[in-house]
Amino acid sequence: MRILLVEDDKLLGDGIKTGLAQGGFAVDWVTDGRQAELALAGEDYDAVVLDLGLPRVDGMDVLRRLRTAGSALPVLILTARDAVAERIAGLDAGADDYVTKPFDLAELQARLRALLRRARGKAEPLVRHGELVLDPAGRSVSYGGRPVELSPREFAILQELLVNAGRVLSKSQLEEKLYGWGEEIESNAVEVFIHHLRRKLAPELIRTIRGVGYMIPKEPA
Repeated sequence: MRILLVEDDKLLGDGIKTGLAQGGFAVDWVTDGRQAELALAGEDYDAVVLDLGLPRVDGMDVLRRLRTAGSALPVLILTARDAVAERIAGLDAGADDYVTKPFDLAELQARLRALLRRARGKAEPLVRHGELVLDPAGRSVSYGGRPVELSPREFAILQELLVNAGRVLSKSQLEEKLYGWGEEIESNAVEVFIHHLRRKLAPELIRTIRGVGYMIPKEPA
C-alpha cells in the first residue's frame, strides 16, 4: 500500500516514514503543501497522512482542493491542532480521520489499515481467499491452516493482488505499490516475488496474463 506523507517537521517526518515502512507501507514524503499537490496530481496513492500547518499551502487548503476535484482518496489528518473546533473543521472539510500529536505509531498504522478497509468496502480485518488468509495487522499469512513465512515484499504483492482479486495488475502498478521515491527497483523484482509466492502457496493461485500483468481470480479455484 502506497502512502503520501505530508509533514514539514524533518525529524518527525523521518520517524513516521520509517515506522510506516516497518508496517508494510511504501511511503513518499513531502514537506510542504505545494509539493503535496504536485505529488497527488502525478502519483497513485492509497491514502494520505496530512499535517495542517504546512509551508506554502496550508494542509486544510490541500484537503479542500482534493475534495473539490472529486477525489475520494482516504485522508488522515495528523496535526498538533487539537481544539475541538479544529477537529470538526478538518472532518467537515473531507478528512476521513483526525489524529492529534503526540500520537502512538502503532495506532497510526491501525487507523490507516481501517481507512483502507473502509475505502474498499471491507468490514473484516482479515483478507480471505479460499484456504488463504492474510492478516494485514499481524503481517501474517496462512494457507490451508498452516503459517507461511513471506518476506515484506512478497507479503505486499500478495496483499495487493488479493485486495484487487479479479483485476489484472501490471508489473508497473505492482512496483508503484512496493516502492517509494528513491528506492532502487530491480528490473525482474516483481517476477521473482511472484515466483516465490507460487512456490510457497500454490502454483495456480496467481495467474499471469501474458503481456498485461498478474491477477488472483475473484473466486478461488
